[in-house]
Amino acid sequence: MTGARITVGAMSTRTTPSLAGALAGGRTVVLDGGLSNQLASAGHDLSDELWSARLLAEDPEAVTGAHRAYFEAGADVAITASYQATFEGFARRGIGRDEAASLLTLSVQCARAAAGRVGASRPLWVAASVGPYGAMLADGSEYRGRYGLSVAELERFHRPRMEVLAAAAPDVLALETIPDTDEAEALLRALRGLGTPAWLSYSAAGGRTRAGRPLEEAFALAARADEVIAVGVNCCTPEDADHAVALAARVTGKPVVVYPNSGERWDAGARTWTGRPTFTASRAAGWRAAGARLIGGCCRVGPGTVASVAEVLRPS
Repeated sequence: MTGARITVGAMSTRTTPSLAGALAGGRTVVLDGGLSNQLASAGHDLSDELWSARLLAEDPEAVTGAHRAYFEAGADVAITASYQATFEGFARRGIGRDEAASLLTLSVQCARAAAGRVGASRPLWVAASVGPYGAMLADGSEYRGRYGLSVAELERFHRPRMEVLAAAAPDVLALETIPDTDEAEALLRALRGLGTPAWLSYSAAGGRTRAGRPLEEAFALAARADEVIAVGVNCCTPEDADHAVALAARVTGKPVVVYPNSGERWDAGARTWTGRPTFTASRAAGWRAAGARLIGGCCRVGPGTVASVAEVLRPS
């Protein structure tokens, strides 16, 4: 991994209306799909603790290209490659804080560059990904939570990179794949005063967060946060999303964000995906009917599926 400063072509100016304004106006917004699987399908090896964040240093044009593929498929929002990008994770690779901050900023610039190159007539937005503490550990604990840290300790971990990402002027911070209410509380504390809106989405299973807290309790935390413009779930099965969307709408009264996985299952022993996808465009239409206003996909959901979702949710 190099420490060189990297630039990524021309970028568009910040889009208007704001994403919050579009949602308040009743617009349904199409999110992108899995950034990692799009990069993998382009031939990039992501078997690394930094995952797609490694390419911010090694090949930022690849990141921009992946974002562009989703914009061209019909996505309105690109979620940045900063999910696994943290000061601590970069430090383990010998990257100092100044360069790490530059790479976090670059994650937003890559998405902006992609939007500028598409030249779409519709507004295009950038969501800066803020993954959970467990993503930095790269040991699967992001799907379990319960790290043995206090809310205050988690806030101290998240706040510095959230400050850097907010300063890069994304349209929204994506506080995503959050497994537990303790971490959600820490993120909401860190969000205060940044001047950037956010959505909060949990990883869920069977009506509970991955750490076992009732989703109703988890969603209620965000109902009281003025900075949060949408609440929901991501990186879960489409079946779990079916239950969560209506619940989030009822508990919070806010627009719902939902972007589950394809529905296939990861076999860790065989290191392969099994089963059949259950994510469909018609299912996405059902989520909209239940209150979702930001709809896309996560792992194994590619540009083709996003194009189908855009066609159903935003017919010409």
